[in-house]
Amino acid sequence: MKKVLLLSLSTFFFISCQQPKEAADLLVFNATIYTVDDSQPKAEAFAIKDDKFISVGSLEELSKAYSFTDSVDGQGKTIVPGLIDAHCHFYGLGLQQQKVDLTGTNSYDEVLARIVDFHKKKKVSFVTGRGWDQNDWEIKEFPTKEKLDSLFPETPVAVTRVDGHAMLANTVALDLAKITKDTQVTGGEIIKSNGEITGVLIDNAMDLLESIFPRPTVLEQITALKDAEKINFSYGLTTVDDAGLSPEVIVLIDSLQKANQLKIRMYAMVSNVPSYVDHYLKKGVHKTDKLNVSSFKVYADGALGSRGAVLKKTYSDKDDHHGAMVIGVDEFKELAKRLAGSPFQMNTHAIGDSANAVVMKTYYEVLQNKSDRRWRVEHAQVVSPEEFDILNDNLVMSVQPTHATSDMYWADERLGEERIKGAYAYKQLLEKTGRIALGTDYPVENVSPFYTFYAAVARKDLKQYPAGGFQKKDALTREETLKGMTIWAAYSNFEETEKGSITAGKFADFVILEENIMEVKEDKIPNIKVNATYVGGEKVY
Repeated sequence: MKKVLLLSLSTFFFISCQQPKEAADLLVFNATIYTVDDSQPKAEAFAIKDDKFISVGSLEELSKAYSFTDSVDGQGKTIVPGLIDAHCHFYGLGLQQQKVDLTGTNSYDEVLARIVDFHKKKKVSFVTGRGWDQNDWEIKEFPTKEKLDSLFPETPVAVTRVDGHAMLANTVALDLAKITKDTQVTGGEIIKSNGEITGVLIDNAMDLLESIFPRPTVLEQITALKDAEKINFSYGLTTVDDAGLSPEVIVLIDSLQKANQLKIRMYAMVSNVPSYVDHYLKKGVHKTDKLNVSSFKVYADGALGSRGAVLKKTYSDKDDHHGAMVIGVDEFKELAKRLAGSPFQMNTHAIGDSANAVVMKTYYEVLQNKSDRRWRVEHAQVVSPEEFDILNDNLVMSVQPTHATSDMYWADERLGEERIKGAYAYKQLLEKTGRIALGTDYPVENVSPFYTFYAAVARKDLKQYPAGGFQKKDALTREETLKGMTIWAAYSNFEETEKGSITAGKFADFVILEENIMEVKEDKIPNIKVNATYVGGEKVY
């Protein structure tokens, strides 16, 4: 290997001295390069100038054509295009670093212990956080507020379930929000027991509490964004699709990017708040090299784990319960018609088969005389066979493979033996649409794109369970998965001509991996490490 490398370098320097060449900034060579470009799937080297790839090919070809200011020896490692998370909560992840982290808790008592420890260290006036999941506990029932009240009789506490669709609050917080047993809410639920509120709020009911949360300062917001960027770069993520932001945060992101204080690229979905929609429909699409504001994030229903997902037939583990639409069906259709007449995408969270039916049929109807609108169905977790038949190039499925491996322990209890067959059906969705965008939905799931890759390919958890994979017929190949995390994710953002593959003319976003993700043993995929991350040819990690 050393002899081959020395010979290649000798050839490079010999040819470099022969004739005038075009100047380039960076040569990257001596690596296994997966370009995700069908016209040239693999390459030996590539050249970069002014933050873009200018040539991809062999070391000899590039050496003849260019002179380089700098070079990177890949040392035989694997290079892939910059990874794209097609659905995440980037800003939320950053804010979470300043709150109590309840992910991985195995009991309600452990949740309480973490909250107490956090409050002792931080001494905040209002405790918030995220990450608990009752499905991971021995008693798989929603908690109630009595223990929380005894530990925090004067300090308000409100902590969100891992999926972001349920919240547990103590009495102090509920009183501040003026939530009582008589409070009415549409598109959500205030859980009660024997006529009294338990402290658990579902979907739209959470808005009542969130409206009184302390607002982060500008400094806290900037810190959150920079913290999230650092985490993402460490995993090779160079573009993130943040699923639901306010104009205020979007303007802050734009200003930080323009000042070169935030280097990650972002596809920002505007949250479906009437004033936000009015603002951006009047303002129009906002697009820079780093920021793309051209879509709205809408919630059709809640989550399966909190039984907020809307099902056509009742939940198998809860009689007479179908879940609840977060947005009214008529309101959703009117919004879809309005957005169909604009250049904006509509990206809708849909988990249950009933919600997916409403979303997909509405998309199909309002876009019938249009083409290539790429409206996205976010999650598309439970889809009935009849909905598969209306999928076309106006619809893009944006899914998160780790949801399948997180939910597989209890999803069949919620859905039953027959309905589960149409759940997490990523291969079927891909076959119907030709492309599928992959993401994590972090901080609901882990940030790691390698967990995403493993879940998509193996359909197993990190303990390699189950042995044969969960509903393995819907696993994706490694090639499909890599495309779903690069070029197809870029396509879902209307950005496939500028990123998503190592192709001349595109932004020079790429990642050097310590192991070959396309060949390493399947159970080694989750442990792959990033050697370096580059955005526009600049090393950012």
